[in-house]
Amino acid sequence: MKKTSTFLVLLLGFIPWVALAQLPNNQSLFEPNYPRLSTPYRSALGVPGETYWQNRADYVIQAQLDEQSHSLSGSVVISYTNNSPMDLPFVWVQMDQNRYKVDARGAWLTSNEGGRYVGATDGGYEVKAVKINLQGQGWVDAKYVIEDTRMQLQLPSNLAAKGGQLQIQIDYGFKIPQYGSDRMGRLSTKNGWVYSMAQWYPRVAVFDDVKGWNNEPYLGAGEFYCEYGDFEYQITVPYDHIVVASGELQNPQEVLTSEHVDLLEKAKNSDKTVVLVDKNSVANAKQTRPTQSGTQTWRFKMQNTRDVAFASSKAFLWDAAAINLPSGRKALAMSVYPIESSGDKAWGRSTEYTKAAIEHYSATWFEYPYAVAANVACEVGGMEYPGVSFCSWQSTGEGLWGVTDHEFGHNWFPMIVGSNERLYPWMDEGFNTFINHYSTLNFNKGEYKSYLASARLFTFYLTNPNREGIHTYPDVVQQDNLGWTAYFKPAIGLFMLREVVLGAERFDFAFRHYIKNWAYKHPTPADFFNCMENAAGENLSWFWNSWFYSNANLDQAIVSVDAVNTQEKKGITVTLKNNQPVIMPVVLEIIDTKNNKNRIKLPAEIWQKGDVFTFFYSSNEAIKSLKIDPDNILPDIDAGNNVWNAK
Repeated sequence: MKKTSTFLVLLLGFIPWVALAQLPNNQSLFEPNYPRLSTPYRSALGVPGETYWQNRADYVIQAQLDEQSHSLSGSVVISYTNNSPMDLPFVWVQMDQNRYKVDARGAWLTSNEGGRYVGATDGGYEVKAVKINLQGQGWVDAKYVIEDTRMQLQLPSNLAAKGGQLQIQIDYGFKIPQYGSDRMGRLSTKNGWVYSMAQWYPRVAVFDDVKGWNNEPYLGAGEFYCEYGDFEYQITVPYDHIVVASGELQNPQEVLTSEHVDLLEKAKNSDKTVVLVDKNSVANAKQTRPTQSGTQTWRFKMQNTRDVAFASSKAFLWDAAAINLPSGRKALAMSVYPIESSGDKAWGRSTEYTKAAIEHYSATWFEYPYAVAANVACEVGGMEYPGVSFCSWQSTGEGLWGVTDHEFGHNWFPMIVGSNERLYPWMDEGFNTFINHYSTLNFNKGEYKSYLASARLFTFYLTNPNREGIHTYPDVVQQDNLGWTAYFKPAIGLFMLREVVLGAERFDFAFRHYIKNWAYKHPTPADFFNCMENAAGENLSWFWNSWFYSNANLDQAIVSVDAVNTQEKKGITVTLKNNQPVIMPVVLEIIDTKNNKNRIKLPAEIWQKGDVFTFFYSSNEAIKSLKIDPDNILPDIDAGNNVWNAK
């Protein structure tokens, strides 16, 4: 009893001292602010759960392009499968062309200064008929409500869970905007109009386990979130047009001459670019088309895709080459562009760029799944769709490489890995900007430069008082900030994660693991974070919290260096400080007076207990200098305190 009493007295005397002398620590930064608990649908491992489900939408589309009225009319049949565990009393459909109505929400929200996401205000869908066939009970007129860019179908009875079937037929038409928010539109050229057609049919909205119906309106900056399915579609155009589209052309013998069919087959096995339609062919279209008047119908098919787009024009030059994929399979790279864009320093290299980008991403991350990759020179500055990219007809040289590489990189994010662009643009734009860095370094022995490794160049934005965080939604963020929040800052984050935190081998394994497990599925930010942590074997909460979910910065500093020369120790004690909330490991280069260099890497955990860390460095030689981040790759906002030189 006496010993126990003495222990209690000591303990009770110690407790108040602890309470009064607590030091601030960074435990909260090392704890996740995103879900880690498993559900039946999404595992804490960051991969789909055992009962993950996803609804499906298959499309059959017939459309006709009228060049005289600049309009498109069509009919789409959507076969929608409800794989969810819930009965659905209604279904939402995205009606994106309604963004170009005069009273559209997006039209009201367009900046007075204009900008990338302005658009026409004299368009929108003309809905001619809407019918449904619920559970095979027969076609009936649908009860529906259209509100801005959404249509709600109010079903006569619930669409059954776990496999219920609904067919939706919508007959529609719309005027093609000349400038469609830099996503689609039409361009006048010397030899005719170029039509770049996207958001050209009603698309069913995504119903998922995270938020139910994802029916946010299309306002302009926020892009898209689509279900996967198979597409069969046909486009009827004037006889002298060339059409390129998502998927594989099903009837080349009907729309091309035998000569062009042979050239197309030749291109499929050629590493060099094969010209299919040259300048003379454009000038003499009647001599190179199987039909001499009227219209032609081009038929395409694409499987397991979230969207399709196409381009059509009588002004197109056309060339193509083979894409060699890791499995031994081949795909076809092709480019179409007007004469104004031709030339070896311009679109004459587009197919070369397309081929190189897709071969690199296929070998590095995940094999390209589609049959065709078509690059279109048009009014759109840069926009991606599965197997089709729209890029500026004015792009040349390094600029054309950059936009081509970027837009085809989007086939991995978000076409293969189907994240929600309307809410999380950094999961497609940021990831894509990151992989573009390595593709550019790889292209043609470094012909063009990438600046992502020089992240310190971007600190002017990171210290801007008007900056916003990565987590800001695209339709909320200020227009001038979107390029940073969606593209550059998340790309810099992944670059730091690969090159400084994890290293290439661990990062690449984890990133491939993420792509493989979420291919053709719908990951959330938490799924990505959890997947990377589990596959790489690191708690990265400190990184996600500070870089992705805050507006904070990085400033690592050398506070003091003291020489130690005793019988027991020889060397220096170094005190470092983390002056800003962003945490990173510390890479320190130490040079002694004999110019011997040594680099050490201190883990991020040195900052767990607080913002100051002191350590001993053993050396038999006097130390001349120390430098944090010797390669200058981190966006440290104050490089002046990164260096110490002996007096």
